[in-house]
Amino acid sequence: MDDHLNVVELRGITKQFPGVLANDQVDFTLRSGEIHALLGENGAGKSTLVNILTGLYRPDEGTIRVDGEVVDLRSPRDAINYGIGMVHQHFMLVPTQTVTENILLGLDEPRFNMNLSHYDQIITDLGEQYGLQVDPRARIWQLSVGEQQRVEILKMLYRGAKVLIMDEPTAVLAPQEIKELFATLRSMIAEGKSIIFISHKLDEVMAIADRITVLRKGKLSAEGLLTKEMTKQDLAREMVGRDVLFRLNKVEQTPGNTVLAVEGLKALNNKGLQALRGLSLHVAAGEIVGVAGVAGNGQTELAEAITGLRPISEGKVVVHGQVLIEGGMSGQRRSRHVRQVIDAGVSHVPEDRTHVGTAPNLSITDNLIMKGYRQPPIARGWSIDSISANTRAESLREDYDIIVPTIDTPARLLSGGNLQRLILAREISCEPKLMIAMQPTRGLDVGAIESVQRLLLQQRENGAAILLISEELEELISLSDRIYVIYEGEIMGEVMESDPETLGLMMTGTRQEDLVETRKVSQ
Repeated sequence: MDDHLNVVELRGITKQFPGVLANDQVDFTLRSGEIHALLGENGAGKSTLVNILTGLYRPDEGTIRVDGEVVDLRSPRDAINYGIGMVHQHFMLVPTQTVTENILLGLDEPRFNMNLSHYDQIITDLGEQYGLQVDPRARIWQLSVGEQQRVEILKMLYRGAKVLIMDEPTAVLAPQEIKELFATLRSMIAEGKSIIFISHKLDEVMAIADRITVLRKGKLSAEGLLTKEMTKQDLAREMVGRDVLFRLNKVEQTPGNTVLAVEGLKALNNKGLQALRGLSLHVAAGEIVGVAGVAGNGQTELAEAITGLRPISEGKVVVHGQVLIEGGMSGQRRSRHVRQVIDAGVSHVPEDRTHVGTAPNLSITDNLIMKGYRQPPIARGWSIDSISANTRAESLREDYDIIVPTIDTPARLLSGGNLQRLILAREISCEPKLMIAMQPTRGLDVGAIESVQRLLLQQRENGAAILLISEELEELISLSDRIYVIYEGEIMGEVMESDPETLGLMMTGTRQEDLVETRKVSQ
């Protein structure tokens, strides 16, 4: 007889959308006082399942039990009334309001008179109980990403959640913040809460989860596996149906001449605030140079400035000795930057795949020829040779394993992994001298990650210079020849070999020289 009480039971859950069977007779059981990981490839049905559990979708078939009672969850309010809350990957907070105001937002009480100092104290006490310290009077925009996540968790706890669904909770956190989060999750379990932990990071799943359920193509691949009896390789095999290599073979090679030199770059973000503060770096042929940093420290602006998508106020971008972009140029000149960058042999894998990396409503063919439609054989005078365009698209679809019904399919219908393969196919097939890869594996499953990383290493072997901007430290450490750490638009230091602890300290504002000095003193 199992000593654990089942808090949530899903039985025979089926959900169908037009042309897609998202969940096919899925069972899932969450016990009291456990962290239960939910794994699966992109499109495996994880989001659909938790959307059913939080009342956003209603199942076509199956039953949901909470504490043994069959329930009908018609909305997120119904779900929270039964003690089920979700912390989304992208936080649902109002930046200009205080922590307390965000936590109270949408509640029936207080209705007319709001004694904020009274509620500030309640929030403070709740934070101390679960190790979620945050200033209740601070406005959201003043908080770090890790602190904002604490507010999201406090919001659910204040509403009485006994089951917390965490969707990719470590995606935007530094290593030290991840440790703090895990300590918080364990304290919540000790208080009798239960957690559903959704992640693509198998190392973290192995470290935090008690049991694991795996979905594959909408069906149950494995239910309730004991983490202590599994290996990372076992889980990857359950997810993708084959063995996955976690450490790819990186050939030792000597870098060539400098391909990219960024000198004293200054640029503003979308709010008109300084995002890059005199940043300099360089990348040579045949090397991958990583840029590590917590989200929002200038990485997006850096990639956009190098590729001509964002104006710079000072500094310059030099490719193969040619100044492509220089601070203070007129708007008319800036409008030609993107074309100059493309003509110089620069490829760009953007952070936003849907709105920047692709044209969602255009076909696979149109998206794949975007950088080559001006050259023959695709270009035929002022028109496009559709036969050549389709031939090229079919060839790239096959070479890069883009899983899609036909090359006429709109790009918006592709999964995250296939969309990323499409972008990589287009950018790599141009045989780039320089590649700016921004979060190339974000949100991808282990099989797709392996595929993308192989392509990057192949480009390195082919002599391309690659600037890899990523928040995945393990990825940066395994792929990069050198790593720059960025914090508030400045480079904190450059390391050849590093460990997550050192990188984490630099990512939170400690300069490399200060780190060295501190270690000398401690010795």
